[in-house]
Amino acid sequence: MQLTNRAKAVDRRPLNFMERIYMPAILKGMGITFSHIFKKKVTINYPEETRPFSPVFRGLHILNRDAEGRENCTACGLCAVACPAEAITMEAAERLPGEEHLYREEKYAAKYEINMLRCIFCGLCEEACPKDAIYLTETFAPANYSRQSFIYGKDNLVIPHPQQDPEGFAKSKGLVEERKAQAKQQPTV
Repeated sequence: MQLTNRAKAVDRRPLNFMERIYMPAILKGMGITFSHIFKKKVTINYPEETRPFSPVFRGLHILNRDAEGRENCTACGLCAVACPAEAITMEAAERLPGEEHLYREEKYAAKYEINMLRCIFCGLCEEACPKDAIYLTETFAPANYSRQSFIYGKDNLVIPHPQQDPEGFAKSKGLVEERKAQAKQQPTV
């Protein structure tokens, strides 16, 4: 008794002349190969050309500054707690008198490190931050030979100072604002 109709009898009849020389199969394979010659190439010349990113792409992290150049991060630790890969490490310090121009709040991140080898680029750190201090950009991590170079410190993460490098700050800020606008336009599920 058969439960399904999937069983097929194997055809054991002898091959005819055309099947024995395999010519139709070879011509069919060559036809597929030659049809790919005229199709658009998928490969790009990476350093010279870049592929457009998806609006929801999440790349390398940046630490944000306000318009006066003060760091937004208050070392509350919510991003480190929200990180499922435990890639973020920070140490808090208190602002000293006379450092009001460097940090917005009384507490700041003296040490802030992200291990990019552990990071899964989920964006939970960005969502957990109450001060909009951390963002994921459209830049991806470069290849390297040493593991130590994938641990990004505060010197690699903080965006340029608005007075010292206004062009770099505008470029970084523009990416952040553009990303916020795209996030608002995305429908929530």
